[in-house]
Amino acid sequence: MEQLQRLPGVGPKTAQRLALHILKRPEAEIEALAQALVEAKQQIGLCQVCFHLSSEPVCEICRNPSRENGIICVVEDSRDVIALEKTREFKGKYHVLGGVISPIDGIGPEQLTIQALVRRVSKVQPKEVILAISPSVEGETTTLYVGQLLKPFTKVTRIAFGLPVGGDLEYADEVTLARALEGRRELD
Repeated sequence: MEQLQRLPGVGPKTAQRLALHILKRPEAEIEALAQALVEAKQQIGLCQVCFHLSSEPVCEICRNPSRENGIICVVEDSRDVIALEKTREFKGKYHVLGGVISPIDGIGPEQLTIQALVRRVSKVQPKEVILAISPSVEGETTTLYVGQLLKPFTKVTRIAFGLPVGGDLEYADEVTLARALEGRRELD
């Protein structure tokens, strides 16, 4: 249970349920799970171009010739790539920073892939870089920092923030409402 609790989002009760479930499974099934975890750790690394998780030196997205080279979407981590890919809307390439600038946690720009991004953008000269970084304090800091570094090379935009579909105005916080107003657009 202690090891399971180390996983993100797994508290004591969930860890207990998982541990009890695992103990009830056949030994072969547990060995297959353990082997799959070991193999994943051994075989999965980071793409040399975008730093997304990949079992190859260059990930499938970066190798895909139908993806648009002229647009790069910058995200915090691979979970964001997966979320954006689920929309099937973005047809460009990605760049994974590996986190956000957080001085309190000892994470500065040098711990992230920001310099690799600057080199990539200066070399490739995309027509646009989209910053899709969470709107937390650390995310805002990272967005401003990266944006200033990239502006000399290309157009830099950020994703819109606002109200979720089905959300009520009365339950939205002030920052979300302010962003929704800032990001408004004309009706078609």
